[in-house]
Amino acid sequence: MTQTASYPVDATNRVKRAHERGAYDHETVHLLLDSAMLAHVAYVIDGQPFCTPTLFWREGTRLYWHGSSASRMLRNLSKGEPACLTVTHFDSVVLGRSAMHHSADYRAVMAFGQARLVSDPQEKAQALTMMVDRFFPERTALLRPMTVQESKATSVVVMEIEKASAKIRDKGIADDEEDYALPIHAERIPLHTVIGTPEPCVRMPAGVARPDTLAEWADGRLLEKTLRRAYASAYAVPA
Repeated sequence: MTQTASYPVDATNRVKRAHERGAYDHETVHLLLDSAMLAHVAYVIDGQPFCTPTLFWREGTRLYWHGSSASRMLRNLSKGEPACLTVTHFDSVVLGRSAMHHSADYRAVMAFGQARLVSDPQEKAQALTMMVDRFFPERTALLRPMTVQESKATSVVVMEIEKASAKIRDKGIADDEEDYALPIHAERIPLHTVIGTPEPCVRMPAGVARPDTLAEWADGRLLEKTLRRAYASAYAVPA
């Protein structure tokens, strides 16, 4: 029997409230990470908490994100600092028959580790490529090369996931049993992030066609499905 790979569990990442919603296996955690594009990274500088939104991507059990070399967050990570990266998929709002049972369905991940700046030139160059190609496979090859100054102005952070947990609520309406007979309207309102109609640059030269590699980024597609397909294409893994 094959044992499913999981992240270690301790007081840091153990789901305490509604613990039955928690999951620690790589498959669940990675799927939720790969279905997202925006994360929030929390860290502490001189006793002051900060939480920064950023685009991110995963390679194995490593998370990468980027930002300006002038960023206070990135300057603080030169030697490595504890950090927590979070992702949330907001799936629905739930209107119960009591205020207590108004809720939300969601899928979330918290990942913990030591964040550090990527200093190795080859690792940084690869990361700057995947910063684009992870979301838009093969696009970097179609772009003008990054200049030396652009590379210097962009820092990349990597964090090995030491611990992580997923938490999922997907049960919709869950009122007290005696409340179901009350003449009060209750409902679940699904929420989806959907790709809109692409808007080509108005200054684009005539005859420039939209690349076939952007076919997944089409009007009406669900963002999380597009991101999962892009990840599978960029890293040549099953979708």
